Amino acid sequence: MRFEIVGEIQDIETIASGRGIRVLAKLQKQHGRGRWYKRKGFAEVLLESGEIVQAEVHWYEAAGIGRRGMKIKRFL
Repeated sequence: MRFEIVGEIQDIETIASGRGIRVLAKLQKQHGRGRWYKRKGFAEVLLESGEIVQAEVHWYEAAGIGRRGMKIKRFL
């Protein structure tokens, strides 16, 4: 499902970091070495259908690399 974040992500929280991330080797191979974090937050998202909904989103992030692998975990 393709989507776009509308506005800011609220209540950002770190779920895991460094070796606690299961796909760390894949992230480093695809995007480069860095201090990787798995994060979650809540945001309004624009779906392909044109509908704007509130959702919990998860992503991976590293300084100097940015956010990667953003996905919707659940709708609120």
